[in-house]
Amino acid sequence: MAVSNLSPALRAPASSRAHPKAKHGYGKRSVPKQRPCGESDFALLPERERHIAGYVDALPDGAAMDIKSLARSQPLYGQMAVGSALRALGVAGHLRHVRCLSGEGDQVRWVTRTFWSRTARDNEWWNAFLTAEERSSAPQGVAEAATTTAPPPWIPAEPADPAEPAAPEADVSSEVAAPGRAQSPLTTVPVPQATADRPSAAFLALAHLGRIDSRVALSGAECAALEQAAAEWFARGVDADHLTRALTAGLPASIDTPFGFVRRRLRDKLPPRLPAAAPAAPGAPVRRLMVECTDCGVPGRPEVFRDGLCRPCRDTDPA
Repeated sequence: MAVSNLSPALRAPASSRAHPKAKHGYGKRSVPKQRPCGESDFALLPERERHIAGYVDALPDGAAMDIKSLARSQPLYGQMAVGSALRALGVAGHLRHVRCLSGEGDQVRWVTRTFWSRTARDNEWWNAFLTAEERSSAPQGVAEAATTTAPPPWIPAEPADPAEPAAPEADVSSEVAAPGRAQSPLTTVPVPQATADRPSAAFLALAHLGRIDSRVALSGAECAALEQAAAEWFARGVDADHLTRALTAGLPASIDTPFGFVRRRLRDKLPPRLPAAAPAAPGAPVRRLMVECTDCGVPGRPEVFRDGLCRPCRDTDPA
């Protein structure tokens, strides 16, 4: 990464509101054996990344690390800039987004965490650390079959090549037809009752796209027309942050018809419907930790990521 200047990071950026804590089990996790804070921390990063890094570094463990919370709690950068900064910090070796299997017995769930290192680490260090973290998170003295569940079926063994040259894949699997092939119509999913004062979560997610990137800004009528398709994503276990990230990752330089572009992504990137139960094959290893691509959010094994990015996002990286 080019050296822009050697100014120290902002250690305690001004904020108009207190930074929120993440839900229990989620949020920031500092890695061990870091050097003490110093004025030279993040000095080689560009100004925006240096500011976001200083802000994140000052947050306590357990703080919310989603783009919306980071953008709301510091005054200088909006969601699009924060998202780009987090991606750059992942490439620089300061963070990794992961999904961890948390809990024991029947009380297990997947939680999203962001491991943070003040010291930039290389890929080998992160792979070794995350492998050790997965091992340490496994329950001791209890049979694996009774304490873990199989990874969700949308998690691939390795992120697939992008279906669109300008757009990295989101959470997809072989169960979803590739663009250009015949696809079955979307399953009809009842859209939650909404009123003018309380629009549905699907409508709000679509309406918010234009604030993240003006290239995919939709009108109210267009949001209403695509609301059913977005609701299907929610029915398949995707939250608003994941949906907006999948719809805005790797956008081409210009988009002539945002409505048609978003409609196609809603169809082509639709994740598979999860079965009621997905037991692992007898004797098959069960993963308790999966890395998320810092750009598009697709999960996979730590060793298939480089600089926090999946292969499609690395291939579309202009740098």
